[in-house]
Amino acid sequence: MLLYVVPTPIGNLEDFTFRSLRILNEVDLILTENYKISRKLLDFYKIKTCIKPYHIHNEYYVVHSIINKLKIGSKIALISSAGTPGISDPGYLLIKHCINESIPVECLPGATALIPALVSSGLSINEFTFIGFLPKKKRKKKLKILSKENRTIVLYESPHRLLKTLNDLELFFGFERNIAVCKEISKIFQKIIRGKIKEIILLYQKKKEKIIGEYTIIIDKK
Repeated sequence: MLLYVVPTPIGNLEDFTFRSLRILNEVDLILTENYKISRKLLDFYKIKTCIKPYHIHNEYYVVHSIINKLKIGSKIALISSAGTPGISDPGYLLIKHCINESIPVECLPGATALIPALVSSGLSINEFTFIGFLPKKKRKKKLKILSKENRTIVLYESPHRLLKTLNDLELFFGFERNIAVCKEISKIFQKIIRGKIKEIILLYQKKKEKIIGEYTIIIDKK
């Protein structure tokens, strides 16, 4: 009876620990956010363990059956499409239920876009605030609160909202604030752009930089 929370590579498939590989081979079941993406990873490492879907669209329907499997002694691994489950990915609900039911939960260390982006940004990282994705509702209210934050701020953003978010940052943080925009961490087209908000907005507006892939934005402290 044990739930393993196993981080998976966010880009390069070699960014995987030996322990994670062993666990995924030994457990009775792997819960995955995206079957197709996880199948590619598991096939790459020749992992034959049975996999079943666990994502934001079904988690409330399947969580109790998963808990029942764990209670009868199963060992289950939870993985997301990429990175660490629970960090802007499904996972919290199952982990919380396990804790409430006194089922052991063990989270393995591993891949996440957060730390590589922070370290590579060149900005102050002694203290930072991680937001994940900005809320769709009350977005401006959230940004107004964040603009008063004295620590470095980390955001995740999708490509179709990147420019909107940068413009919102300029509005609330000022065009002179330094930021780093990290694209596709650990992937082939990984790139980090550093500079003032206004300078980076111009790069994208003039199409000198293509907007593609997933982004991590680091906002310098005041």
